[in-house]
Amino acid sequence: MMPRGIMKPRPVTQEMQDIVGVPEIPRTQALKRIWAYIKEHDLQDPQNKRDILCDEKLKKIFEGKERVGFLEIAKLIGPHFL
Repeated sequence: MMPRGIMKPRPVTQEMQDIVGVPEIPRTQALKRIWAYIKEHDLQDPQNKRDILCDEKLKKIFEGKERVGFLEIAKLIGPHFL
């Protein structure tokens, strides 16, 4: 059976590729990889783990914001799926 909806691999922008590492990815996997990137680069606010402190790469996919809330991520990456 072919994956559908959020499980279906979709092409992503170059900015998103810089973080997830591939040109096509399902939304669910993209979120996992973004989280892995955030943890790997220690970008969670130590005072409030639900806030992400954006580095240059993340700013490119999060509308240039300095920090984003945990719950905003899914919405902000939408435009990066082509």
